[in-house]
Amino acid sequence: MAGRAAEPEVIWARPERTGRGPKPAYSRADIAAAAVRLADAHGVEAVSMRRVAAELGCGTMSLYNYVPRKEDLYELMVDEVSGEYELPEPTGDWRADMLATARQTRAIMHRHPWLHRVMTTFYASGPNALRYLEACLGYLEPLDVPPGTKLECVAMVNGSVMTYVVNEFAVAERARAVPWSAEQEQAVRDAYLARQLSTGRYPRLAALFAEAPAPPQDPDAVFERAVLRVLDGFA
Repeated sequence: MAGRAAEPEVIWARPERTGRGPKPAYSRADIAAAAVRLADAHGVEAVSMRRVAAELGCGTMSLYNYVPRKEDLYELMVDEVSGEYELPEPTGDWRADMLATARQTRAIMHRHPWLHRVMTTFYASGPNALRYLEACLGYLEPLDVPPGTKLECVAMVNGSVMTYVVNEFAVAERARAVPWSAEQEQAVRDAYLARQLSTGRYPRLAALFAEAPAPPQDPDAVFERAVLRVLDGFA
């Protein structure tokens, strides 16, 4: 069956193109870029071997000579957008370096809203993914913990960023679905919460809000506090 390997394999270990014939017309980078364009424009659901082949101007079966499975196509896409990281040399301040990298992760996920749908730890062996991990380990060199713990730190920061961004997407999607503003909805919810707290059934919450009413939150500031708290756990 086309596109289904009998055994596990790594796309990066395969030649750029299998089969005989003239010099390959496309590179993996060409294929990945075409798939990313489709996903950015129409969502990851629109990415199929047929549509990527049409984007490139080749036959669908020809594309299988380059990419045997759709999962491999996703891996190429993830690595393609991972190439958008700017990874300067370490400054010596590991917290600042990792926070700056987390900001980039958030920005990349916003540029490619489909990314969290296809991310998996299996996709950490592409050239851009390895470049990213190597840079992060360089940033974490001043941190006096075992190497495996440093890798856990990278994973936890990435997980925190993904969770934060997915929530941002959910909030934005809800805002598009209703005819009122976020401020109007927040005011209604604040009023409801105040009524519930006044019942006496939630004394700890009532005391908390009485002492420190929740101020308007700057999403960027909340994001950075969340990442820094994760990093502090490894200090």
